[in-house]
Amino acid sequence: MSKSSIQSRIVRYGELKPCKTAFIDAHTPGSDQKENFTIIGGGVSESPDQHVHITDKIGFNIGAAGQPPKCRNSLHSHTTAEVFFVAKGRWRFFWGRYGTAGEFIAEEGDIFNIPTGIFRGFENVGQDYGMIMSMLGGDDAGGGVTWAPQVIQDAQDHGLMLGDNGVLYDSKKGEELPHNVRPMPLLTEEQMRDYPEVPVEDVIGKYVARYWDLMALSSQKPAIVIGESGVIKDKPGFEVDFLSRGSSTSDVSKAKKPVVLMPASGHWKVRVEDVETSISNGDTVLVLEGECYSVEPSMTGNAGLYRITATDDPAGATWTGIQN
Repeated sequence: MSKSSIQSRIVRYGELKPCKTAFIDAHTPGSDQKENFTIIGGGVSESPDQHVHITDKIGFNIGAAGQPPKCRNSLHSHTTAEVFFVAKGRWRFFWGRYGTAGEFIAEEGDIFNIPTGIFRGFENVGQDYGMIMSMLGGDDAGGGVTWAPQVIQDAQDHGLMLGDNGVLYDSKKGEELPHNVRPMPLLTEEQMRDYPEVPVEDVIGKYVARYWDLMALSSQKPAIVIGESGVIKDKPGFEVDFLSRGSSTSDVSKAKKPVVLMPASGHWKVRVEDVETSISNGDTVLVLEGECYSVEPSMTGNAGLYRITATDDPAGATWTGIQN
C-alpha cells in the first residue's frame, strides 16, 4: 500500500470544503448560512457544487454540517440511518411533522442515532460556529432526502425548486426546471400519517448516548455505541464503538471491513501500514479492508474517539429489534 494512497484518505478539519447550496432550504431565512460537507461517499447533497473528499463506497457515508449560531437545518426524513455526533458547539435536535414532537440539547461528543421515518431538524444553539459529524447508512444514503411539505413551499418562495430528479434549480441564477423534469411532489396528508410523532422519552431513552457516559463505559475496553448489543441497539449497516485512554491500544489490528476513525476529543496517534500521523477533533481517517492499523492517544488529557466499522447488515429502517 503506497504512502500517498493512505494520505489521501486522511481528511483534516481545516481542509474540509463546504457547499453552501447543498439543500433546498439554502435560501430560506434561518437556514441560508449552513454549510454541508461530504467526506466519504456520495452523501445526500442536492447540489452539483458539492465537493466529495473521498469517493470510495464502503457501505455507509461520512459527512458533516457546519452552522453559525441560530442557523437551522429544516425538517426532513431518511430511509436509512442518520447518526450525528457533536464535534464543536451545542446543538438542538427536534423532530415531528412541525418539529414540535420533541427536542433535546446535545453537547460536544454526544451521539444521536435518529430513528428512520420521522421528520427531524437541528439547530446550532451555541455561541460560535458549530460542527456536527454524520454517518449515513448505505452507499447511496437511502436514496436522498424527503422534505416536509412546508420546507419545499418555503424554498419556492425564495427561488429554489427541487425537481423530481432530486436536483436543485435556482431561479435567482436564471435556472428553470428542464422540460423533462417536474417539481418534486409534496407529500399528501395521507402520506404524512406514515411519519410518526415519537415521544421525547422514547427518543432520548433509546437513541442518544452521552459523551461522558461513553468515557466511563470505555475505561477498560471499547464501548459499543451502536450495534446489536450497543448502548444504542441498531444494525444500520455499520457498527460504532468508542475508545478512550483506558481502552485504546498500540497493538496493530487488521481491518476485516472498512473502518473510519473520528476523534471526539483529544489528540490521537494513528498508524496505517507504514504511515504514522496524528489526528484530532473534526479529522477523519479511512482504513480500507485488509489494512493494518493502530490508534492511541498521543497527548495527555481527555481523549475520545468514534470508530465506525462496516458490517454485513443491510442499510435500511431502524432495526425492529429495539422494540423488543
